[in-house]
This record gives sequence, structure tokens and C-alpha cells, in this order.
Amino acid sequence: MITPEEIWETAGLPARRLAGLALNPAAPEDILLRLLADGPPAARMVLCRDRTLPDAVVDAAVAHPDRYTRSFFARNPHVDPVQRARLLDDPEWFVRAHLADAPRMPGGVRPRPLPDRAVVHMILTYDNESLGGTLYRQASAGLLKTMRTHPEPKVRRMGVAWNGVPDEARDALLADPDDEVRDIVRRHLRHEDPAWVERELPDRPCHARSGMLTNDALSRGVVEGVLNAPVGEGDRWMIAGNPTLPADVVALLAADADPEVRERIAHRSDLGPEERRALAADTDPRVRLALSVHPALSEAERAAIDYEVPVGGTFGPLLQRLTPRDPAAVRRDALSGHPSLRRRAAGDHSLPSDLVARLAADDDLGVRVLLAQNHPEAPAELLLSAFLEYTGREREHLLTQPRFPTTGLSHHAGDEDPAVRALAARDPAAAAETVDRLTRDPDPGVRAAAAGHPNLPRGRLAELLDDGELAHRAAANPALEPAVMRRLVAPLPLPADAAG
Repeated sequence: MITPEEIWETAGLPARRLAGLALNPAAPEDILLRLLADGPPAARMVLCRDRTLPDAVVDAAVAHPDRYTRSFFARNPHVDPVQRARLLDDPEWFVRAHLADAPRMPGGVRPRPLPDRAVVHMILTYDNESLGGTLYRQASAGLLKTMRTHPEPKVRRMGVAWNGVPDEARDALLADPDDEVRDIVRRHLRHEDPAWVERELPDRPCHARSGMLTNDALSRGVVEGVLNAPVGEGDRWMIAGNPTLPADVVALLAADADPEVRERIAHRSDLGPEERRALAADTDPRVRLALSVHPALSEAERAAIDYEVPVGGTFGPLLQRLTPRDPAAVRRDALSGHPSLRRRAAGDHSLPSDLVARLAADDDLGVRVLLAQNHPEAPAELLLSAFLEYTGREREHLLTQPRFPTTGLSHHAGDEDPAVRALAARDPAAAAETVDRLTRDPDPGVRAAAAGHPNLPRGRLAELLDDGELAHRAAANPALEPAVMRRLVAPLPLPADAAG
């Protein structure tokens, strides 16, 4: 089974050039249809997967005879999910499986949900292998909440598998008329039975043991075994985060010799005042930092702790919550003197406008970048300043934000940071000579960005159409003349060796 990477790697220059044309926003509909009908695999792949499409092209993609082409459209995050759902009953399992699997998205970004009817239809008709991917990420919040009471037993089963068994639904699910639903619920609830956990706990370090010590209901016997005869070095750390840990053991581990255990204990919401006071003065800075964000502390108590928030770190996009946080808690965090709490608030997608303005001017880089990465109302000037100041992972995600500015960026063309130099290629007013120079930049990312700029001199654009590295970028340039576009597709269909 050929992979997308193999399709691209084996594509020759003509095929890559046509792939670039398939992404050209100025390409007329008839050329897109020609590429879809007769283009090489690389062009059909990016056309169906990586852009929005006119309705006529959508119709042709859904009806395309090649299953790979249809499967690429099934994974397109840019088109309306209703259009993707037209492949719901595709005759090829390969296509159906890719529809059930969520489109590839940047970290922290959920794909737009499929229609509820489509998700339910998949649950009822697809095999379990096809449902084992990330279909749950394509279900709407409303459907996820109601699946446990759906009239179809298989949907209720999947609702328990995806969402667990909340207290308010427990009795109803245990009395469900479907045997399998009741069995799934009982298997889920047995993790809350300390006797079952003690009986089934593996006696060797393994993933199952780690999960049970961290999450399941622990008997006194299991706890005593970990304290007195641990199987693995991390056993005490694992139970330190278990919500069923008895109060006396919480107090005991708050004074554990291992600072990693104390740090984990410091995050517990059930810490008593005495343990909080001790951990606030701990000799290890990681423990003090962990305790400093404890929800029971007042702002004055936090300020009295000798903590230091790391300046560096990854400040990227965060997955939007299906159930929003308590607005009062978000506001308290945003107004806190503690940078870690303000960072938590800054990553909240539903932060109110007044707090957005406040945190956009925060003196902590992490706060500002998290706000820029996650909030739809982040100001344009904040998005730019965050990109200029932050050089960590997920930096490029800032460029995907709709409010990211474009005007005035050409003055960055001489910056020593290639990622910043590439910003100049986003400026619609960039001078032709500047764009030309950037296509010769020592950095490949800068060259690629500049090759698609509409102000690129026509002579240089023509040169790049024959450049092995930049041909696909040049072919995607919206300034490409229609006559040139038609010359590029004229030889279609390509010979097999040229199509890649």
C-alpha cells in the first residue's frame, strides 16, 4: 500500500509542478478538473487533501474511480465535513477507514465534526477495526453527551467506551436492556473495586501495573505493598497521584525522601494545611513551584513561597475543551500574580475579551504566546510579537492564525533568523527585487516562501518552474498567467515515468 510520502518522493519534476498548480488559488475550475481527471498521483493527492475546492471539483473527487484519490478527499480538513460525509458508504473499506480517521490537524486543533448522523451511521455499520482510529475526535460535543442514551445499543456501547461512566448515568447503564452495554459498564466499574484491583494487579513493572497504580481504586493492601516492598522504582510516584490514596498516606508521602514523589503529592487538591506549609518550604524548587499553584492557597500565600517559573518551555496550541472550565476559575487564574496560573488562563479558548486585552500585555512570555496560540481574538500585533520572541516548538502554528498580520512584514527580509526572513514573503507589498532575492536565500524555507509570492518577477517565476526544488512552489504562485497554467496541463495525461 503506497503512502503519501512515497507518492511525493517518487514524483518527478513534471508531477511536482502539476501538484503545485493543483494548490494554486488562482487556478480556474476547469484546470482543477483536468488535474483531477488526468493528473499524476501527487497532483491528485494535494488537490483533494490540502485545499478548499469548488463544488464541481468536490463532486468529481467523490465520484473519482481511484480509491486513493477518494481517500485523500476523505481526510481533507479544509472542506465542509458534510462534503466529506458523502463518502460515508464508499464501496472501498480503505476510503471508509480514512473517513473515520480524523484529518491530520496541527497540535491542539480539533477537526470540524462530521454530521451526527454520519458518525452514528459509522458506528452502526463500520467494522471495529475502522472505528478504532480517531472517529471520536470527529463527533460533536452534543453527540458525545447523548450517546449513552441513544436508542441504538451499539451507539450506547461506544458512548461508554469513549466517555466512561459518569455518576449520574451509572444506574441507568447498569440496568441497560442490552447485555453488552451492561458488560462494558461492569468492566469499566471494576477499576473502582479495590478488591478486584488487588487481585488483578500485575506483580512486575509493566504498563498495566502503572495504569492501575495511577488511576484505579487502591486497597490498603496494595498501598502497604508499594510502601514496604515496591516492585518498581516508580511505584511510590505512581500512587502519589492516585485520587483514592488515603489521607494518612498522602501525609506520609508529602515527606518522602524522593523529591519527585513530593512534587507529585504537591499537586493534590486534598492536601491538608500542615502538608501544604511543609511543601511550601521544601528544599527542592520543583516541589515549591508545584505547591505554589495549589487551589487552596490565597494570592498572599502564593506570593510568600520562594518559587521560580521557568522562562523557557513549549507554548503551543492546546486542545479545546469540550466542556468549558468554570468562568470564575478562569478569571481568578487570569488575575493571579502567579505566571503559571495566568498561562493556564491564557490557553483557554473562551477567555473573555477584557482578559484577552489584559493578558496580551502580560510581562510573561509564556502567557503572551499561549494567548496568541489559542485565542481566536488574539490581537494581530500580539501574534507577530509572539512569533518574533518565541522560538520554541509549535512556533509555526502562529502563522496559521487568521489574524496574523501581513502588511509591513517586508522589512524583516534581512533578519538573521530565517523563519523571520520568511515573513517578508507574506507581505503583499514586498518589492519585486526583495522577493527575487529571497528566492536565492541560503535557507530552503525562505526560498520556498518567496517562490509563491505574486510580486516575483515573471522571468524569475519562469525559471523556478524548471527548478527541481522550487517548481511546485512556483506553480502554486497566484500570479502565474492562465496561459502558462494551460501549457502545464497540456501534456496530460503524463507518461507513467513522468507522473511519478
